[in-house]
Amino acid sequence: MKWYQNMKIRIGLNLLGASQKVNTGAASASRGFSNWLGRTFWGIDNTKLATNETIFSVISRLANTMSTLPLKLHKNYDTVLNQSADVLMNEPNENMHSFDFINKMEVDRNEHGNAYAVIMRDIRMQVEKLVPIEPTLVTPFINQDDGVLWYEFRGIGGTYYFHNMNILHFKHITGSTRWSGLSPLNILKNTLEYDKSVQEFSLSEMQKRESFTLTYGANIDKKKKEEVTDSFREFYRNNGGILFNEPGVDVEPIEKKYFASDTLQSEKITRARVANVFNVPASFLNESEGGSYSSNEQLMTQFVQMTLTPIARQYEQEFNRKLLTKEERLSGHYFKFNLGGLLRGDTAARTAYYQAAIRSGWLSQDDVRRKEDEPPVGGNASKLWVSGDLYPIDLDPKDRKSTSKVSEGNE
Repeated sequence: MKWYQNMKIRIGLNLLGASQKVNTGAASASRGFSNWLGRTFWGIDNTKLATNETIFSVISRLANTMSTLPLKLHKNYDTVLNQSADVLMNEPNENMHSFDFINKMEVDRNEHGNAYAVIMRDIRMQVEKLVPIEPTLVTPFINQDDGVLWYEFRGIGGTYYFHNMNILHFKHITGSTRWSGLSPLNILKNTLEYDKSVQEFSLSEMQKRESFTLTYGANIDKKKKEEVTDSFREFYRNNGGILFNEPGVDVEPIEKKYFASDTLQSEKITRARVANVFNVPASFLNESEGGSYSSNEQLMTQFVQMTLTPIARQYEQEFNRKLLTKEERLSGHYFKFNLGGLLRGDTAARTAYYQAAIRSGWLSQDDVRRKEDEPPVGGNASKLWVSGDLYPIDLDPKDRKSTSKVSEGNE
């Protein structure tokens, strides 16, 4: 008997139903899962995320952008809704809405390299809840008997095993294991430690009192030197006051030059490396470095194409595979993030784009209204037209007449 078959007998699991352990399994297991929210996943903070402004900035931008993207379930280009879509887009679990859920997933993915959520199903195997779990407590592994991917979770009350179809797993690129994503913060470990050391050194130097040099002339005797030194010590001890400029004695402050060189250079290097590792435009971390882009539209195009599209595609594939049945996928169902809103550009650019699309016959007026979040009006506005000027695209060419001929005939 294979090990997972034995586990199925002992705790009531089936190959695709790890959530059955929660819904129909032992009471102790149910209590263990009910205690997850508020106790396990929210309790661990990475000090690098909590104390490094650059890391916080880039992860916040990625998480907030993904959380605000419109997400819909489509069937052959039409928007539809089923139980899985309702759970995902409205109430993943009793403590979170969709923004919180995707935001949590994206923060975990960028902080730890991996983000996990358990798919809990009802008695009909329909999606009932999506519950995030702490990524540091999860280990993916391959069952040697049949080569199937499983996830081990060391949770409250014991260790739990989930078939891969019952775990949403979002990750960065994988290393030698193929199944666990690499943490960007581990890749940046040396950079962040160096930046932290420079900042701590700079802070300690800033907290020190100013340093001075005392220069005596050749005509100053020993007694006078002692008097000048005592006077300066008193001035320094009181952190200010009156200091007489004695003839033959020069007092010069020692200038601190490290602020403009070491600290600023370290910050610039850190921002560049963080931008490279997280694959975002450097100008997102430093506005002064955005001069290479001729427009904000060009900047957003690079951000969407190079950064967001691979991330959104991973989410879509995971949702499609694990939240939809094979029959639903074959009938044309799929989840899709709408990235078009980030590429709209300014009003002039959108107007030119829509005019060309309508007059060329590949967008209708209603299509344009949907893109601008306006309701369709139906009728001729839902038809495709070609300039001529203008005809329904399905009108026989021999029936087309120019505007001038139609006007003459009416007269």
